[in-house]
Amino acid sequence: MLLCLSILFTGCSTEKKDTTTVKVAVQYGLAYAPLAICQELQLIEKENPSISVEWIQLNNTAAIREAMLSGDLDIGFLGIPPFLIGYENGMPWKLFTGLSESPLGLMTNQMQVESLTDLNGEAKIALPQPGSIQHILLMMAAKKQLGDSTFYDESLLSVKHPDGMELLLNSNEIDAHFTSPPYLFEEKKLGMNEVLSGEEAFGGEFTFIVGAVYPSEKMNDAVISDINQAIIKAQAFIKENPDQSAALLGKAFNLDESVIHEYLYDMGLVYDQTIKGLDYFVEFMKEEQFLKGTYTKDELVWNPEDEQ
Repeated sequence: MLLCLSILFTGCSTEKKDTTTVKVAVQYGLAYAPLAICQELQLIEKENPSISVEWIQLNNTAAIREAMLSGDLDIGFLGIPPFLIGYENGMPWKLFTGLSESPLGLMTNQMQVESLTDLNGEAKIALPQPGSIQHILLMMAAKKQLGDSTFYDESLLSVKHPDGMELLLNSNEIDAHFTSPPYLFEEKKLGMNEVLSGEEAFGGEFTFIVGAVYPSEKMNDAVISDINQAIIKAQAFIKENPDQSAALLGKAFNLDESVIHEYLYDMGLVYDQTIKGLDYFVEFMKEEQFLKGTYTKDELVWNPEDEQ
């Protein structure tokens, strides 16, 4: 039984003469599979030989924001809500691509818990951090089902996904875990009960992971466009080459090829550059006072014409 899954983004590209090092942050889970393909096949370097990519594994979006602010990171992949919180607080970053849509789920080891009405306010809920997409989705559902978006705010524990799964399966320290694949799929296979899906909480489809960048002299339109093209090729590679993708990603995620094939193609993961749900996240997060501004797509999404 696999209890700790993480992308092996530790093998960084060797910087060549006359190259620019681009530091890219990823987190845990299959939602980042196109980036694993980019790394395994060196698609970004092939798209632009002047780029050398350093892949950095970070635990949560707070770490991504801090690294971007300190200049230790050029690109971060994260959920829409933490991107919006950074933008609200003055970070001049832009969304430049969608990466994936993914099932998300609030899982519990308590079989009598079938809905949020069965999960009281003293329950301990593990998720990446306050302000994460999981937290905002939980607030959306609590507002709809319980009449109070903040009902679980005192119940949250900030835990990275592999540790959250470990705690749910092997301890009494938490009552529920709001997670994403492959941890979501593993927990379901091991008999955990899904209390809430991400789509149910949101009320429809939404993009789970997006890419954010500071447009700058270094991260100029040409560089961003080349990285975008590499991601498009990675997303297409996954769609068009299931056996090769399963082999490459099975190695990267330390999962059996047959398991990774099932997870990639039969469980609802979608790898696409479309950014869905941005307007509703902005609307809800303003209502809940995470945001003061009502930001539009034109403000939030990178457009090379704006930089000219």
